[in-house]
Amino acid sequence: MQRIRIEDAGRHAGESVEIAGWLYNLRRSGKIAFPLLRDGTGIMQCVAVKSALPEELFETLRNLTQESSLILRGRIRAEQRAPGGYEMDVEGAEILQRVPESDPYPITPKEHGIEFLMDHRHLWLRSRRQHAVLRVRHEVIKGIRDYFDSHGFTLIDTPIFTPAACEGTTTLFEVNYFEDEKVFLTQSGQLYNEATAMAFGKVYCFGPTFRAEKSKTRRHLTEFWMVEPEMAYATLEDVKQAAEELIVFVIGRVLENRRRELETLERDVSRLEAVRAPFPRMSYDEAVALLKKKGSAIEWGGDFGGTDETLISEEFSSPVMVDRYPAAVKAFYFEPDPERPEVVLGVDILAPEGYGEIVGGGQRIHDLSLLLRRLEEHNLPRDAFNWYLDLRKFGSVPHGGFGMGVERFVAWMCGLEHIRETIAFPRMLYRTRP
Repeated sequence: MQRIRIEDAGRHAGESVEIAGWLYNLRRSGKIAFPLLRDGTGIMQCVAVKSALPEELFETLRNLTQESSLILRGRIRAEQRAPGGYEMDVEGAEILQRVPESDPYPITPKEHGIEFLMDHRHLWLRSRRQHAVLRVRHEVIKGIRDYFDSHGFTLIDTPIFTPAACEGTTTLFEVNYFEDEKVFLTQSGQLYNEATAMAFGKVYCFGPTFRAEKSKTRRHLTEFWMVEPEMAYATLEDVKQAAEELIVFVIGRVLENRRRELETLERDVSRLEAVRAPFPRMSYDEAVALLKKKGSAIEWGGDFGGTDETLISEEFSSPVMVDRYPAAVKAFYFEPDPERPEVVLGVDILAPEGYGEIVGGGQRIHDLSLLLRRLEEHNLPRDAFNWYLDLRKFGSVPHGGFGMGVERFVAWMCGLEHIRETIAFPRMLYRTRP
């Protein structure tokens, strides 16, 4: 008998097949039992009729416990009222492991507190909601890769152990390396990306990054995934265009392929459908003026906090680009605006609905003498950056790129209140388990 996946059941209507999975839930009605089977691709209602099965097998199914593992065999038929539109009439079953009643599955249909659910994250992932979130995450990541792979970018992996900071030393995780050498977990692959861009033209890296920020907000993790493209012969405007295209492309993929998951999450998809290019644009100066009008205490020269970002973005239905921030609040490598050296050619993209910054990037310094001055101003050790300085000695060109955090983007796509649900095993200030 052919084994199929639940998501493919529609292609096997009228056939007898088998599905391997776990008991998601169970209803009983007299001489009929309705096991809900999940297999990682979906949930299917199965119908076990006492008169059609050996009595012992029927009683076993009728009394099966939640999350027991089993293989069901039966005929697939269309049923509009069932989840997914199809049901299985059970003809046979094999129970691989029955969860004992004395030690039942801990996550029951009743309400559980968030700390309990996070303590049982390894099991909570089996729930319909968490399954939907991580399927959307999968689609976002696939969309990101497909965009860059089809636009001339080469994927090049960058180190996780790094000898120097990319964006200041206060948020670095220090690691003991060999022979008393100290290295750090990467904050970003950008500096290495600048080297590979000078070799390949357009590149991107995609991997985990680490920030030792002692932050407990709903927007922060200590370990998260980031995609970072970098382009040689690129200006700030090229960076904006690539980021805008990427965001629109990925949203389109999510809407095209994950509507069922968005429905499960009760996401208002009209808000995602409203996102159109070109995105609204404003300068940092204009953003500060807007914030003051809205009652913020921000002063020119200060960086935006989460509340400031929300106040700006609530004016728009699409992401908004804010550019030309003060040099003092940006990293050492940002190119100054030639017309206003006190601001840099950087841009942040703020998502609507209060999800904050999803993209940060801009044009990089390509002049050696200026980069040396910036390293000095930021008290960064020149020795650690000698290789980076070489990029300005041998064929330096204007170049730029950005970073986009996957978890914040997924939180926005799913309409989640907290970022912790966007990755299978989140790492936060006070959580490193499971």
